[in-house]
Amino acid sequence: MKNITELLKTKYPVIQGGMANIATAQLASAVSNAGGLGLIGAGGYDENWVRDEIRKMKKLTDKPFGVNIMLMSPHAPKIAQMVIEEGVKVVTTGAGSPGIYMDQWKANDMVVIPVVPSVALAKRMQRMGADAVVVEGTEAGGHIGEITSMALIPQVADAVNIPVIGAGGIADKRGVLAAFALGAKGIQIGTVLLATKECPIHLNYKERIVRAKDIDSIVTGRNTKAPVRVLKNQMAVKYIEMTKQGYDLLALEKLTLGSLRKAVFDGDMENGSIMAGQIAGLVKEIKTVKDVLSSLFDDVNAYKEQLEVM
Repeated sequence: MKNITELLKTKYPVIQGGMANIATAQLASAVSNAGGLGLIGAGGYDENWVRDEIRKMKKLTDKPFGVNIMLMSPHAPKIAQMVIEEGVKVVTTGAGSPGIYMDQWKANDMVVIPVVPSVALAKRMQRMGADAVVVEGTEAGGHIGEITSMALIPQVADAVNIPVIGAGGIADKRGVLAAFALGAKGIQIGTVLLATKECPIHLNYKERIVRAKDIDSIVTGRNTKAPVRVLKNQMAVKYIEMTKQGYDLLALEKLTLGSLRKAVFDGDMENGSIMAGQIAGLVKEIKTVKDVLSSLFDDVNAYKEQLEVM
């Protein structure tokens, strides 16, 4: 089994999450230049937007990078073909199975890493030819599954013979070591990168992450089978109240329409969707991406030796 740095050709065994409206060439290039794998998050954008970001990325870094494709997007088929045309070497996927694209991607020597929330899906992705899987626990921000990283990572690691990349609840050396102890060969991070100078979100959003406490996250959308972890605000609390009162899906969608963009671009911390993981309470300052990656991995072995273990 290859280790993650060999597979991705990076300094550190870390992938940046493909966060919609956030994972642009600006953030992704900073991650790649700092030694991780930066990802352009396609989200709901079309193939032309993603192509433009890929070309910006090539001007900003000569290091490896990838694209995250949200498979439920109507633009996914065209993006899947376009990344081949643009010579992208790594693709991560979410919200579905990349099976229909797998043969074509592998024929072009691409590394394919699906994000999975369960053992069953991880095993299915291995059978389809995935090179690794990102195993994301419910601690993560944004769209989530129901199983914690602590429980899910070791079960997937035992079930597959490809590298497991742990995600959800990682913001410092302790999280890195925990993920590796559970069977991961690398990590994916998102929330900790929101509070970086290079992240293209509104300053209000970054400062809200820094101010977050351990009890500040909340999950909306469980009743609609689309759970999303965000930081509590007026919009999230109203959403929960509306679900308890029996409002239909149309009314709930109207409330949340464009809410992520309100937070990311307008800095609206009351009506925007402040997607962030439970680990936000550990993020205490706005740093550079380079400092974040260094804090996760540099001297990690020395830190490990300081731990008191049985």
